[in-house]
Amino acid sequence: MDTTTILNRTNVFDYVKAEELDYRTKKITLGENWNWNMSEHINTSFLMKHSKYSKGNNDLGNRPYKNIVRPILNVAYRNEGFDVKDIEPFVDDMDYTHLSLLVRKFHPNWALENHMDTFIDELVESYVDYGGVLVKSVNDIRPEVVPLQRLAFVDQRDILSGAICEKHSYSVDQLLDMKGRWKADKIDEVITLSRMAKPNSTSTGEERANSKAIEVYELHGMFPETWLDPDGNPDIYSKQIHIITYYKSQETQKNVGIALFGGKESKEVYKFLARDGIFNRALGFGGIEELFEPQVWTNYDIIQIKEMLDVASLMILNTQDPTFAQKNKVSDLSKGEITYSTQPLTQVNIQPINMNQFVNSLVQWEQSARTTGSASDPALGLEPVSGTPLGTTQIVTQQGQGIHAYRQGKIATFVSEIYRDWVLKFLVDEMNKGQKYQEELSLDELQEVAEKVINCVANDRIKQMVLSGKMVTQEEIDTFKEIKKQEFMKGGTRRFFEAMKDELKDLPVKVRINVANKQKDLNRDAGKFAEIFKAILVNPQNFIQAMQIPEVAGVFNQALEYAGMREINFTSTPKSFAPPQGGQPVAPALATPA
Repeated sequence: MDTTTILNRTNVFDYVKAEELDYRTKKITLGENWNWNMSEHINTSFLMKHSKYSKGNNDLGNRPYKNIVRPILNVAYRNEGFDVKDIEPFVDDMDYTHLSLLVRKFHPNWALENHMDTFIDELVESYVDYGGVLVKSVNDIRPEVVPLQRLAFVDQRDILSGAICEKHSYSVDQLLDMKGRWKADKIDEVITLSRMAKPNSTSTGEERANSKAIEVYELHGMFPETWLDPDGNPDIYSKQIHIITYYKSQETQKNVGIALFGGKESKEVYKFLARDGIFNRALGFGGIEELFEPQVWTNYDIIQIKEMLDVASLMILNTQDPTFAQKNKVSDLSKGEITYSTQPLTQVNIQPINMNQFVNSLVQWEQSARTTGSASDPALGLEPVSGTPLGTTQIVTQQGQGIHAYRQGKIATFVSEIYRDWVLKFLVDEMNKGQKYQEELSLDELQEVAEKVINCVANDRIKQMVLSGKMVTQEEIDTFKEIKKQEFMKGGTRRFFEAMKDELKDLPVKVRINVANKQKDLNRDAGKFAEIFKAILVNPQNFIQAMQIPEVAGVFNQALEYAGMREINFTSTPKSFAPPQGGQPVAPALATPA
């Protein structure tokens, strides 16, 4: 296909322009009285989030804008997102489960170095704001969250069912960086043409400001083979990628297309997740969209209040003297200046007596928005209404997190899929190079490692004793293990790990995201913990004995963790001890990891 062929509605160049126009202008019917356009929806949501009107003047001071959307969105971001530490890769092989700890401990720093935390934040924001998130594999560790404003067109009913086209804006330097991936001669041609095309004197300021930017379309989808090979079969379709751009011919004043790259694709490039799906619509119900009405009427009320204040700020005087107004203007008078009137001079009362109605309406709309967005006063950082019991506030806040936890679970499942299909291979490749690193162990992990290490050391000692002809008793083995465990635990919770080269080669590595039970009712549990500690102080000896049961000690350590306290290895305390004669039982010192 000649890259300088003028558009004739039979090739990729004509297709892109026609589809882009339809995407911007045509609406789909979702119900008897609901026509929707995705481009318009994205633009309206974007402007509303950033306190801009979609129609009319946005000059500061011209029309006030009371943004009630953004604080509610921030609550959703915090409650529906999660950290990279909640992502737990593991080795899915019974014979190599011990390697799961290596993978799990290697992942957090590796993920942070590759900005996976930023990826999750961007994913959550797009999901919340617009009702969906589109993620793209870029053959790198970190996938890309596609800004929906960058879309030239997609299928408005189902994003992944049709072609997806992105519209990039590249500088000359950025295009030159693509020479190793795209056609170098075509890149040179585009740069030359862009330098020749100078905006004329009638161009708008925006057109002149963007004159150095080169618009490049990236198209993915199923297309006829003739789009790649003029001699191909037009009835056979294949997955293809096309990178194209346009310039306006000076002779014909028509758009001319230039192909920078074209080829077949063997794998899926995009993944999509909708928020609160709507039947037959590409995007779900967005977090900004559900606040459209409250925001519109809030702005209406605040504009009315502003206009009332403008009028109320005027000082209007009244007098029966017909000559006073002709001789005097209040705004021109100086301080201390004396005027004369034959009749009394009074000020006209123009107090806005209806303002309270609009103030009350503002409060009602804002409260409605908070209820819709599941954003309680404490979640917004606001003081609860005076007289509200603390317990009630805690319950309301806790219950309000339910919808956020539900959506968080969906996001976690989506990120797990992205990790499984696109990310884990990079993690495994990096570990297979051989890595030595230092990480913090939780108490459970430290005890798990200690158990394995002590068993290995104990087995070696048994072998040595047997080979030397000595008898080995179970009591000796238990004593040896207890001593070695105490020595091991004194080493602290921060340990060095080393993954041997190719240790994970050909092993199945999977991932889970642990976001379940993240929302704890800590205030309720704190009272229970207080009761526990009271019982400990009353009878410390019984407490020490109970801590010899691993299951009980584990639950207690978990309770300490929930309360924000440091875990203590209660299972390492002596199993029996005698209190001093004539005194009360004294609990021995507990072994605490450093």
